[in-house]
Amino acid sequence: MPEHTVTSRLQLSGLCFLLQTLTIILFAVFVRYSPESSAELCLQQLNCSRRKLDLGFQHPRFRDGHLQALLGFGLLVAFLGRYGPGSVATSILTMAFAVQWAILIQGFLHFFLNGKIQVGAQSMVSADFCTAAILISAGAVLGRVNPVQMLLLTLLGVTLFSLNEYILLSLMGVSDSGGSLTVHAFGAYFGLMVSRILHQSQMDKRKEQQDVGPLSDVFAVVGTIYLWIFWPGFSSATTAHDNAEPWAVLNTYFSLAASTLAAFVLSPVLYEESTPRMVQIQDAALASTAVMGMPGEMLVTPFGALVAGFLAGLISLLGFRFLTPVLRSRLKIQDTCGVHNVHGLPGILGTLLGTLLAALATADAYSGRLELVFPLVAQGSRTATDQALCQLCALPVTLLLAALGGGLGGAVLKLKGLRSPPDTRYPESKVLREVAEEGPDCGVSRKEPGTSTVV
Repeated sequence: MPEHTVTSRLQLSGLCFLLQTLTIILFAVFVRYSPESSAELCLQQLNCSRRKLDLGFQHPRFRDGHLQALLGFGLLVAFLGRYGPGSVATSILTMAFAVQWAILIQGFLHFFLNGKIQVGAQSMVSADFCTAAILISAGAVLGRVNPVQMLLLTLLGVTLFSLNEYILLSLMGVSDSGGSLTVHAFGAYFGLMVSRILHQSQMDKRKEQQDVGPLSDVFAVVGTIYLWIFWPGFSSATTAHDNAEPWAVLNTYFSLAASTLAAFVLSPVLYEESTPRMVQIQDAALASTAVMGMPGEMLVTPFGALVAGFLAGLISLLGFRFLTPVLRSRLKIQDTCGVHNVHGLPGILGTLLGTLLAALATADAYSGRLELVFPLVAQGSRTATDQALCQLCALPVTLLLAALGGGLGGAVLKLKGLRSPPDTRYPESKVLREVAEEGPDCGVSRKEPGTSTVV
């Protein structure tokens, strides 16, 4: 067995042991179950979207969020034919650590009372939102970072996500319940900056090994179904429990439907296919959920949700056709899963739409829901125009923090002891080794004997 393989496995084993031991100690010192009276905790301490939820709805919301983060994102990274299962394994590893670390970091910022972190269903939902952002970031560097690097990236990403979320939701009073900005945009541009820093010139001299075979199409089918079933519940998991939740659910469904039709409109024009591939439908559907993250609980109206979803679907396909080659050739950014087109641009579009809706918010239009969506406006401490400015200013804040954090993360991952040894044929095969091709152009893969899922 090569020496570098043994070293990589020992690094992964040691880091997992160290991080798990650290979190166990921190949990023992700080984390306690939330008493029944602490359901008001976030409402008392924060002016944010993490408002009081009806206890009867918390467990389904946690279930939807957890299933979406684990199964939805796990299936989305399985499209790489040669090492798709290894990608899923690393996603599960990332989620397992991200949830624990997010409970701690977000707990200190949002759920800290009397020297202890109060853990309940809502804190788990918030942790799943954080995990979703990290998995989005992982999509930008998939196949080019090893599990050790991914764990370190998760450590930094969760911390920066929680800081950005605290600045936006608590200090600035921004409304972003579904995460257009905090989850989709931050996760995408954090990962893209890491990808830029990790760029290697020799990667441009070979054909990218992003083969998509029949098995990958099956994963895309299942992933798309999970999007339709669980994402409306995921995007509404942090909305207020009264009448605002149906808005978020319905708007997300409308957006999903319109984006799917957008894939069928544009794909035959851009590609030599009569119908779009399943992965294209999947990407368009994901883009629609990103665009509805912020405006979903606002008065976007059903036709507005249809328009936004349709535009997001068009942007996603156009981005893959025209922007991705520019990112690769001009900016030296290799976006493996296309997070810029699926999460980044739609997240920005959702932020701009949310800004417009905030500027138009009135008590007459929202009735009793204004206090749930824009509490500061309802209380009279902020005008609708001021709220819109805060929503808009949150965009450069998020992009700046994501860019700086991604640059720092990329620099750390480039340290000599953390980098995977290069392979002249397939650099990724030393990162996630799962299956090997039978020939240079063969689309059928098999399990390679003597290899593990993550090395």
